[in-house]
This record gives sequence, C-alpha cells and structure tokens, in this order.
Amino acid sequence: MIPHAIRYAQSHQDLFLEDLKKLVRIPSVSFPGFPANKVRESAQAVAALLKARGLEHVQILELPGAHPYVYGDWLHAKGRPTLLLYAHHDVQPVGRTKLWKSPPFVPTERKGRLYGRGSADDKAGVVVHTSAVASYLKSTGKLPLNIKVIIEGEEEIGSQHLEKFLSRYAPKLQADVMVLTDTNNFDTGIPSITTALRGLASLDVEVRSADHPLHSGMWGGPLVDPVQALSKIISSLSDTRGRIAIPGIYEEVQTLSPLIRKSLRSLKYTEKDFKKQAQIEKGVHVIGGSEPPLEKMWWLPSLSVNAIQASSRKDVANIINESAWCHIGIRIVPHMSPQRTLRLLENHIQRRAPWGVQVRIHNRSANPWWVTKPEGSAFQSAQKALSKGFGREAVFIGCGGSIPFVGPFSKALGGAPALLIGVEDPYSNPHSENESLHLGDFRKAILGAVHLYGELIHFKK
Repeated sequence: MIPHAIRYAQSHQDLFLEDLKKLVRIPSVSFPGFPANKVRESAQAVAALLKARGLEHVQILELPGAHPYVYGDWLHAKGRPTLLLYAHHDVQPVGRTKLWKSPPFVPTERKGRLYGRGSADDKAGVVVHTSAVASYLKSTGKLPLNIKVIIEGEEEIGSQHLEKFLSRYAPKLQADVMVLTDTNNFDTGIPSITTALRGLASLDVEVRSADHPLHSGMWGGPLVDPVQALSKIISSLSDTRGRIAIPGIYEEVQTLSPLIRKSLRSLKYTEKDFKKQAQIEKGVHVIGGSEPPLEKMWWLPSLSVNAIQASSRKDVANIINESAWCHIGIRIVPHMSPQRTLRLLENHIQRRAPWGVQVRIHNRSANPWWVTKPEGSAFQSAQKALSKGFGREAVFIGCGGSIPFVGPFSKALGGAPALLIGVEDPYSNPHSENESLHLGDFRKAILGAVHLYGELIHFKK
C-alpha cells in the first residue's frame, strides 16, 4: 500500500498546496475581540476538506462559548491500531500589519516558501493529515489502520475549554496512538520528534496613578508616571545575566539527566546557530546564563514581556499617562507548578510596585509542561517513517513552546503515546509577522505521514 500512496502524494502536491492556501485565506483568529464567525468559517472549510479527502462521519463538535472543533474518521481496518491525528485551525493575530511583506491572509509564494498567517502554525499541520489520508484512499481505496482526526479551534488561546471538551467527547476519540502536527523541526530539512514541551504561566498587569492623562508640563514632577513605575517592575524581573530574578522561581527546576545532556550535545547546536536562526541583530548578546542555548530554550524557564502599552506612537502627546499595561509570560519546565509560578510572579509584582501606584492583575492563565520518553514501537515507527519521508535521519528534540492539548489528551486516552511532529522550521516566524512555510519540508512532511501510517500497523502497547 505504501508505494501506491507515496506515488499519489508525489503527483498531487499542487492539489495539497491549494488545500492549504484555501485555509490560509480565512482569518481564523481565535483571540477575544476578533470575529468569531471567521473561526467558524474556518471550521466549516476544514470539515469540507476532510470530506473531500475521504474521511467519514465528519462533524463540527460544539461546546457553549468555545470555538468549534472538527472531527472525522475512517474505521474499516479491523484488527489494526487506531490513530488519532491532531492539528488546530485557529491562528494568532497578525501583529503589525505594516511589517508584512505581503497581506497576511493572501497566501503568497516567495523563494520556496509560502507566506501567510497560519501557513505553518498550524494549517499546514491540518493539510499534512488530509493529504496523507487522501494519498491512501485515492490510490488504494483504504487505509492501513484506523484513523480519527480532531482539529481544534482554540489552541492559540490556551485550549480554554479543553477540560469540558474531554468530559464530553473523550469516548469518541479513544485511540492507541496520537500524532500531533504542531511542532517545529530542528532545522530546515531535518525531521524531528518532540518529546518535551514547556508550559506557560501568564498574566496582564495594569499600573495606575491617576484618573485620566495629565499635561506633563503642568503636573510633571510630583506626579507619578505609571510608565516609569511599570518599567521599574519589569526591570526587577530579571538580573544582569538575563535570568529570572523572582525569588523561588528555580526551586522546582531539576538537574538534567546525563542522557538528556548527551542528547543535547549530539545535536551540535551552538550560539552561532542560535543567532542565525533567531536572526539576532549584530552585537546583541545571548543572555540567560552560561548553559548552552538548547538547554535554556527547552529545559530552563524563561520570562518574556509580550506586549506593553500606555499611549501609542500614533497618539503620542506631551502627557503623563494615567495607566500603563503589559502582558507577561513565564515558560515553565518539567516539575514546575504553573499555579505556583503565577503566585510567585504576582507576589513579586506587588512587592516591587513603587510610589504607591495601584496594581491590577487579571487574565491569569496557567498551562502545564509535558514530557515523555521516546521509547517503544510508536517512537521507533515515527523515527523510521520521518527518516524515509525527509531522506535523512529524524532526531528527538525538545520544544520551548506549549501545546495545552497534549498532556490532558494523552491521559484521557489512557496514556496513549503522543508523537509530536511538525512542518515548521526555525525560519517560519509563527506568531510573528511574515509567518511562512518551507514548501520542500511541507512536501516531505506529507511523505513522512504516509510512511508513518504504514509503519504504525506494527504498533504494540
């Protein structure tokens, strides 16, 4: 079956790319304040795609107040394992529109990449699944194993209704193995299986000193500037090395095992590689301590101020603002409690607030980390399949990002192995302007998925 499916996949790449472009054209931003009907439109488009590529029992799964999920299956491989395929169809806001070199929801090809919001994260993941399924069904009329597909609609906002979703739909989604196409590869052309994810504890901070903005000439001097007050709070969050300076934050971080350290060394990733992939400006330091970059990105916590606002460049005036706001996130690692991390962060902010300013903290969010051991037949099959699809050996890596779906879903499936693979490379710019997908890796990821379905017929619990 595999050779027939591979030939079909290789000869229908234009069709699969057009499938992706259709999804990218839909601005399915799941964040509050954006049109919810566009996320629903995206779900409907995904449902239509699942049907067109041969999946059965396709339906949109609903929860009150939640963005829609999409489900489909093919369950005719009697006696064979059942594979649950996951991706998400919602996307991040586009950010600063002026920085996009082409419109974010007009998929545009340039120099072997497809640009557009969601092109990599994670609509490409959706299409990898549908393309691999179609390659079997259109060429042989059947799949080598049973398939269930679940495409989420609110991953980018922390899977806020996941607990309720699992409570209602977990029996429908029972499977032997999960495959999630929402992670990055180690580098362009290097297939990767992610075995660790950081979690995320985040909150909004508002600092206020007055009822309304005031003239900086008439009132400046004795009046507290909330922007400066917030800046003092933010500067207290890290030390001179760039490490988090919140007391107690590292107490739950454990020393890496010799096996993990050996794995990190085997990847031969240097500060030079980091600077190249992150496209750091000349002269900017690498911070966070003396540990290697991969250890700092995968196995140590990090703190970021994701947004800050008082007035704006457009509306700048000679005033003292009445308030200043920022969003702070801490990426947490294995054994760190998300709730404890939030408490430490919040307490630190309150303690370091200067000059009696009012501090309001809201929109708290806590998502856990996840880690697994790459052992057993599922991981062996994944490494073998991706190596065939990409034409080079697949590697096991960590990931500094978060996917709230993974841990709870694996638990709901009785501890089913979770295989995290993806199509992003270090230059994809997910969540940022000019997000893009390497089209060569997209094609290889589809071939890898075709091989994976064939390899997993040998799965043993």
